[in-house]
Amino acid sequence: MKNWLRQHWFAIGASLVHMRKSPGGFLFNVVVVAIALALPFTGLTLLENVRPMSSQMSVDPEISVFMTLDTTAEQARALGPQLQTIAAEHRGSVVFVPREQALDALKEKSGLSDVLTTLGDNPLPDSYVVKLNSFAGAGEANAVEAVATKIRALPNIDTVQVDSAWVKRLAALLGILRLALLLLALTLGMVVVAVVFNTIRLQVLTQRDEIAVSKLLGATDNFIHRPFYYTGAFLGLCAGAVALGAVALALRPLNSAIAEFARLYASEFQLAPLGPASIAILLAVSALLGLSGAVLSVQRHLARLN
Repeated sequence: MKNWLRQHWFAIGASLVHMRKSPGGFLFNVVVVAIALALPFTGLTLLENVRPMSSQMSVDPEISVFMTLDTTAEQARALGPQLQTIAAEHRGSVVFVPREQALDALKEKSGLSDVLTTLGDNPLPDSYVVKLNSFAGAGEANAVEAVATKIRALPNIDTVQVDSAWVKRLAALLGILRLALLLLALTLGMVVVAVVFNTIRLQVLTQRDEIAVSKLLGATDNFIHRPFYYTGAFLGLCAGAVALGAVALALRPLNSAIAEFARLYASEFQLAPLGPASIAILLAVSALLGLSGAVLSVQRHLARLN
């Protein structure tokens, strides 16, 4: 165990020595990789801020139920208990809107009282408004369609209108953003691997003679490979830290602009930085990407020196 630790400490020291020999090149590569990582990190920060807001958003959908025009007032009112039973499953309530009341409300809101009076017969049907109260967020909004389907199966129903479409659009939009972020992260992850791959390739070529001498002295492949692996991991780790720092700094001016916009909607919404657990995961992913690029480069280019 002590020998294994000694070998890894030696590899870490050799990696740090090489980075100190060419700090400019290492820093340049860190900046390039950090730019590639900053885009998915920014997208993830935005999604992490929007996701709880959408999931905790109060959703009290209403279902408007319109009777057929030939339905009598008695038939329309007789439908009330059945709607109450359906609404009770979701702690909802049912409000009956007679056609006369609907016409009076239309006259008041539209300002077309004289025009509507000239029509003679009331063109509006009796209706119900079913209010559902057991939906806590956007993720549960699809269940409203199941309730609407039950109502459509009742007699004398002409139209059932659900007003929760905006909730489903929000959920669908977040799904699209997550998929786009995943594709972006995969693409830029390949860029990171390619940058580290090329960096390690140049390092291998620079140390070709040193590697050849080490092999003559009996050094194993693992002993030679380890410093390159650590260099790739350090490169990814440093780049991830720089990218996270840049995202955190960018939140300040962005929050200033968001605050002006949020005031128009009487909101105090602000973007918060990622939590410690998310930061640790992203740093680990960054280091893993750097390590992956180093492994691919070492396995390919050192094999040619054997």
